[in-house]
Amino acid sequence: MSDAIADAKRALRAELRERRQLLTESQRDAAARGITEQLDALVTRLGVRSLSCFLSTTTEPGTREFVEGAVRRGIRVLLPITRTDGLLDWAVAAPDFDITEGMFGLPEPVGELLGPIAVNDVDLLVIPAAAVDRTGMRLGWGRGFFDKTIGSMERCPPVYAVVYDSEVLDEVPRDLHDQPVTGIVTPTQTLVLSPARR
Repeated sequence: MSDAIADAKRALRAELRERRQLLTESQRDAAARGITEQLDALVTRLGVRSLSCFLSTTTEPGTREFVEGAVRRGIRVLLPITRTDGLLDWAVAAPDFDITEGMFGLPEPVGELLGPIAVNDVDLLVIPAAAVDRTGMRLGWGRGFFDKTIGSMERCPPVYAVVYDSEVLDEVPRDLHDQPVTGIVTPTQTLVLSPARR
């Protein structure tokens, strides 16, 4: 990665992080409700039986209500667990699952660990992002977990990044290893950017 791209990413992430921290609790609650509605509609439209989804932090658009509802409806939900080698393990979300603090302070499920290839069977990937541009390029938070996961999948299902409405940008800094997404889910809309990744 060139220094210019790395610097541009760092600066944009810092700005986005600051903006997220300024949101009020009622704005966050409204965003979580919107995300749940959008993801529920997406899952129904795609006929999803199995998916992966991240557990949101306090500043991210909320996904926990969606995950709990999906589990109640009988959808198999895999939740990511970070590893020191930059890959992700997975755990199946159960009703009333416990959450612990994982690496980097991220919320992670407590449960039986499934290896990185467990995600190969899902119908949909729901992933975090700092921002996404209108071509589907995603700016993550810099650790590369989801870029590695998407890049290593043999048959990648649709991938939707979850962001706030203000984080859908005209362009984000990009590098060779950055993986595009199929669509974007915000509290008010779901944008389909390409019908299939590959």
